[in-house]
Amino acid sequence: MDFDSNLLPKIEVLGNEYDIPIFRKKRRVSVLLPHNYHETEEHFPVLYLQDGQNTHDESAPYGSWAVDKRLAQLQAQGNGKVIVVAIDHAEEHRITEFLPFHHPKFGEGEGDEYMKFLVQQLKPKIDESFRTLSDRNHTAVGGSSLGGLISLYGGLTRTHIYSKVLIFSPSLWVNKEIYRLAENFQPTENTKFYLYAGEKESQYHIPNIKRMQHTLETGNAENSNFELTISIRNDGTHSEYFWGEEFGNAVNWLFNKNVEVQK
Repeated sequence: MDFDSNLLPKIEVLGNEYDIPIFRKKRRVSVLLPHNYHETEEHFPVLYLQDGQNTHDESAPYGSWAVDKRLAQLQAQGNGKVIVVAIDHAEEHRITEFLPFHHPKFGEGEGDEYMKFLVQQLKPKIDESFRTLSDRNHTAVGGSSLGGLISLYGGLTRTHIYSKVLIFSPSLWVNKEIYRLAENFQPTENTKFYLYAGEKESQYHIPNIKRMQHTLETGNAENSNFELTISIRNDGTHSEYFWGEEFGNAVNWLFNKNVEVQK
């Protein structure tokens, strides 16, 4: 991957054991700041990204999105002026924490409590500690797989916080109730959803993502406040590599005006 190392974001860690009182758990939260953050007084939009272990750590066991390098590439194009907040997942409790609803196998989901943590505790801390554009028009949430599911849930239920949602290969099969939320979703302020999946993922991903697309588009056919784009990659597998490959397109479309998605 070609990138200018001088444009790599500056990474600050809010402690390797950032406290999450709701769950009585701790974990690492990494903040990726634009490369010139400390040389400017500019304020920046924020993307809250799930599964922080896999966003930019080259030693991650399942690979990395290489978000730091993707942001450097975007900066070279004059884009990517965004703060990325990468929240580590809960390891063996990841599934439960990212489930918005009850599941017969995995039990009661803690997804709504997790979203409360993002909105009520982490976001205020980020806005206090860094120069952010804190209003909803400059605030996004995103993730992949179960992280995509909980991000979609956040976008559907916290429209006063998030105007932009990055949803990669969401595990829609886990909680079918998510479609009920989508059926009734009609934002009253400008909102953008970016849906992505690869054709070489499980047999469920493409049908499910198209069902979600149809549900959202049907309910918002005459709603000028809602924008949705869907991206499907023919060779895409359920992996960090392809989510990283899609990251630049998603950030460009979500945060910049009049940008077409590259197919």
